[in-house]
Amino acid sequence: MSESDSKEKDISVQPHQYAGSHTDEEVGIVHKGAALKTDLRGRHMQMIAVGGAIGAGLFIGSGSALHNGGPASLIIGYLIIGVMLLFTMQALGELAVMYPVNGAFYTYVVRFIDPSLGFAIGWQYAINWLTILPFELIAASGTIKFWREDIDSAVWITVFLVVLILIQIFGVRGYGEVEFILSIIKIAACIGFIILGIVINVGGVGDQGYLGAKYWHDPGAFQNGFNGFAGVFVVAAFAFGGTELVGLAAAESANPRKAIPLAAKQVFFRILFFYVVNLFILGLIFKSTDERLQYATGSNSRFSPFVLAIQDAGIKVLPSIFNAVITISVISVANSCAFGSTRTMQALAERGMAPKFLSYVDKAGRPLWCVLVQLLFGVLAYVTDAPKGGDAFTWLLALSGLANFFVWGSVCWAHIRFRSAWKAQGRDFREIPYLAPLGIWGSYIALVLVWICLIATFYNALYPTPNSTPNAETFFQSYLAAFIFIALYIFWKFWSRNWKMIVKLQDIDLASGSRPLDPSEFEDATAQKSHWAMRIVRSLF
Repeated sequence: MSESDSKEKDISVQPHQYAGSHTDEEVGIVHKGAALKTDLRGRHMQMIAVGGAIGAGLFIGSGSALHNGGPASLIIGYLIIGVMLLFTMQALGELAVMYPVNGAFYTYVVRFIDPSLGFAIGWQYAINWLTILPFELIAASGTIKFWREDIDSAVWITVFLVVLILIQIFGVRGYGEVEFILSIIKIAACIGFIILGIVINVGGVGDQGYLGAKYWHDPGAFQNGFNGFAGVFVVAAFAFGGTELVGLAAAESANPRKAIPLAAKQVFFRILFFYVVNLFILGLIFKSTDERLQYATGSNSRFSPFVLAIQDAGIKVLPSIFNAVITISVISVANSCAFGSTRTMQALAERGMAPKFLSYVDKAGRPLWCVLVQLLFGVLAYVTDAPKGGDAFTWLLALSGLANFFVWGSVCWAHIRFRSAWKAQGRDFREIPYLAPLGIWGSYIALVLVWICLIATFYNALYPTPNSTPNAETFFQSYLAAFIFIALYIFWKFWSRNWKMIVKLQDIDLASGSRPLDPSEFEDATAQKSHWAMRIVRSLF
C-alpha cells in the first residue's frame, strides 16, 4: 500500500448530529450481509471515471455510427450524450457523497421516488451487466482473430474467463487495481491516436497527402438524414455505459467525500478529450462511406475505424498495437461487468428484492454468490459456437438495450426529489458536502435529453434507414428492454401491494446512511454558494 493510500485509509467521517444512531444504516434493509470492503482509493475512482468505460463502444462501435450518420452526426450525437452524462454524474456525485450506500442509484430511486421503480431500475441494470459480460468475452476473443484465425473462439473465451475469475479472487481491490492499470493504457492510446491523427491529416505519413476537412465536404458531414443521426445515439449510449459505476463504487471507497467529487469532475475531460476530440480526428482522416465500416460492430476489431485509419496510412506494426489496446479495453469492460452486476444484485437482495442468498458477503468483502451468478452468465459466451447462436445472443442483449438511459434518467429524477425533500423538511443546504454546480436545473436538462434520446432511439428502431419500413424483429431487438422494464415495475407493484405511485416528500428518509457536514464545517461549504459560473469552473477543475 502506497503512502497516499495509507493516509486515505486513515481518514474517517464523523457522525452528524441529525443522523444519530442511524448514520451507518441503510433504509429498507431486510437481509443484512457482511460489510463490503472499502478498499477503493482516490486514484482508483478517478481512473474508473476517466477510462473505465472506454472500450469497444468507442474503438469499434464508433465505426458503424460514422458510417450511418457521418462525422458531424457522430460528434453531435456523442456530445449530446456527453452533456447528459456530465449533468447526471454531477447529480450522482452529490447523492453518492451524501449517501455512500450499497446499491447507489438503485437505492436512491427506492428511497426518493418509488420502490417499484427502484426494483425495475435495479434488475434492469443487473441484467444489463449480466448479459454484456458474455458479449465482452466474445468481443475479446474476436480481437485475437486480427492475428490468428485458426484458433477456435472458445479457447480465448476460456482464457479471458479464467483471467476474470482470478481478478474476482482479490475482491474490490483487485477490480480497482486492474482498472487503474488498464485505464492508463487506454488513455495513453487515445492521446497517441490524437497525435497520430493530426500527423496523418496534414500528410505527414502515408500517400494520402493533406486531408484537412476533405471528408466533411465529400462525402459530406451528414449521412442518411435524421435516421442516421438518431442511430448515433444508440451507439453513443453503449459507448458511455459504465460511467455511473463511480457512484456504485461509493460504498467501497475509503474516502467518498474526497474521491467521488474528484471522479465526477473527470467526466468532463473524458467526454471532451477522449471521446469528442478522438472522434473529431477520426472523422477528418477516415471517409464515412467506406464500405468496411458497415462491419464495425460487436467484436470485429479488424474493422475498427481506428485500426483501419492506421492501416490506410501505411503504418506497419501500429495496427497490431492498437488492436492489442482494443483487447485490453474489452477485458476492462468485462471486469466492470462483474463489479456492476454483483454489487447491484447484492443490494437488491439486502432489500428483499432478490433471493436472500445473494445478500451474502464473505469475510474478504466479496459477494460470492453474486460473483458466481455473473460468471455463470459469462459461460453463455460459448453460445457463439452453437448453430444460430448469434441470433440467440442478439435477443439476449436486447433485454438490456436501453438500460443506460433508464439508469441515467432515474439518477436525475432521484436528485431532483432529494433536493425537493431536503427543502420540504427544512434542512440546511449547507449540510450537503458536495453540491452539483447547476443544482436541479442540471438534472432537469439531463432528464430532457434522456427523453430525447429515447424518442430518437424509438424512431431509429422503426426506421433504421431513410427508405426502410417498420419491422417487428428489428424494432424489438432495439426496444425490448423498455417492455421488460415496464413488466418489472408492474410485477413489483403487485408483489409488494404498494400502490402508491411516488413517495411523499415528507415521508422520505433523509437520515439513514447519510454523511452530512457538521455545522463546524459549514465555512468550507460557503465557497459553493458563490456565483454559478464559478461553481461550474470549480466543478470541472
